[in-house]
This record gives sequence, C-alpha cells and structure tokens, in this order.
Amino acid sequence: YNYASSLMILSRFEEAKSLLRKMIPVARRFLGESHDLTLHMNKVYAVALFEDDGSTLEDLREAVATLEDATQTARRVFGAAHPLVVTFDCALEASRATLRARETPS
Repeated sequence: YNYASSLMILSRFEEAKSLLRKMIPVARRFLGESHDLTLHMNKVYAVALFEDDGSTLEDLREAVATLEDATQTARRVFGAAHPLVVTFDCALEASRATLRARETPS
C-alpha cells in the first residue's frame, strides 16, 4: 500500500496499477474484503485509474465501480462519518466527474 502510494505521488500510475492488481487479491484473501488496508488499496488503485491521463473510458468506469464498491463496504463497516469513508466519497465524486467529462463530447 505505501509503495503504491509513493508511486502515485511520483505519477508512476502504470507501476502503481500493476502492483495493486497483484496485491489486492492477496489482501482480500488474507485480510478480507472489509479490512481497512484492503479498502485503502482499492482506493489507491481506483485513483491510479482515473488520474492517469492515458486512461481509457473502460479504466474510468472500472475506477468508478471500484470506488462504489469500496465506499459501500467502508460505510457499512465504519459508518458514514468515519474519515476513511469521507475520503472515499471524495475520490468517488472525483472519479465520476472525470468519467462524465470524458464521456461528454467536446
């Protein structure tokens, strides 16, 4: 998670996505879907998808779907007022805005 976050700060989105595609299934298997680390990893993965200028519409849709699932799980586990849920809500709104902007013809 920390390494992927560092890659994101450096705008090395492809490396972050590749790493998280390998590590998220491991986190799910060992920690569970609702563990905060698993949820954080899903958020970082989704943000890597929608912040990458080279992302496709499919990538953006995957980012939105990933964040919708993670946000719903976080809200169920931690409650709506939890800081983690608030950050997920912000990321979800940003991903939706990015998707809308790309889907809207210029």
